[in-house]
Amino acid sequence: MSEKENPTTGAATSVRYATVDSGSDGQRIDNYLSRELPGVPKSRIYRMLRTGEVRVNKGRVKPTRRVQDGDIVRIPPISTRKSGAAVVAPSLARELMAAVLFEDKDLLVINKPGGLAVHGGSGLSFGVVEALRTLDPAWHELSLAHRLDRETSGVLVLAKRRSALRRLHEAFREDRVSKVYLALVDGYWEHGTTTIDLPLAVHERKGGERHVGVSAGGKPSVTEVSPTESRREATLLTLRPRTGRTHQIRVHLAHMGHPIAQDQRYGDAERNKAFRQDGLPRLFLHAQSIAFDHGGGTEQIFNAPLSDDLQLYLERVLARPSVTSQRRR
Repeated sequence: MSEKENPTTGAATSVRYATVDSGSDGQRIDNYLSRELPGVPKSRIYRMLRTGEVRVNKGRVKPTRRVQDGDIVRIPPISTRKSGAAVVAPSLARELMAAVLFEDKDLLVINKPGGLAVHGGSGLSFGVVEALRTLDPAWHELSLAHRLDRETSGVLVLAKRRSALRRLHEAFREDRVSKVYLALVDGYWEHGTTTIDLPLAVHERKGGERHVGVSAGGKPSVTEVSPTESRREATLLTLRPRTGRTHQIRVHLAHMGHPIAQDQRYGDAERNKAFRQDGLPRLFLHAQSIAFDHGGGTEQIFNAPLSDDLQLYLERVLARPSVTSQRRR
């Protein structure tokens, strides 16, 4: 998803080609473009589709066309920022600069803060990508190699060059990328180490909100789960998703009867309220690590530590008696 863009004005000067990732699979092309082109009016997006300026896999498409993982989308030169657009606050700029885990000529890897979207759009003037592009001239062509939910924190990989982006997308498609997540879920996990193999389908609700559910007609979705620490009210899980569907981990765990703590979309309102009153400020889902071949045939692992808010809450929970010790009394 590389593009030539003036980092000051935001005016794109050449066509760019975006590779659809699994996080966007099934999304309508008009909504996909709205996210890729924050600040561009929907009327302009529909005109680009109508005139054939936007193409998917070299062909014209209607606004109702749903993109699929691996599709190549041609996006014409267009300004994605306007005068008066949101400016990155100094506090956020400092937070993002401090979040950098790794950088070389091809990649930038950060520990994304929870609550910050990876892209602008859907009422947001900017996300991680747009913010980072303003902070360093060397970052003005950054593109996402993959996505994290807005509420999810953790390791996020961005490509600085189109060639690097192509390699990463190919690695994801060929299942040569390993990811590990940490999640604190509601209740005592009684399933042990297990593999959740349940197909998922994306549904769009009124207003364009995307909601995912287990469906026999959905796409194959697999998550490996290992309990790490268990308490009566919550369990810390280590998760290894083998597929990359939208909201996969959140939906799989909720379907098993153990939604992630503070999951406002798939969790229980009363339990979320209890977690909030207990001091948990947000969704407890964290992308702990990602591993892939970054050249030379050797796998490289990037690790992101838990943020202070989640770490402090986890320590409080783990300080409480375990289920085993409670049963001994």
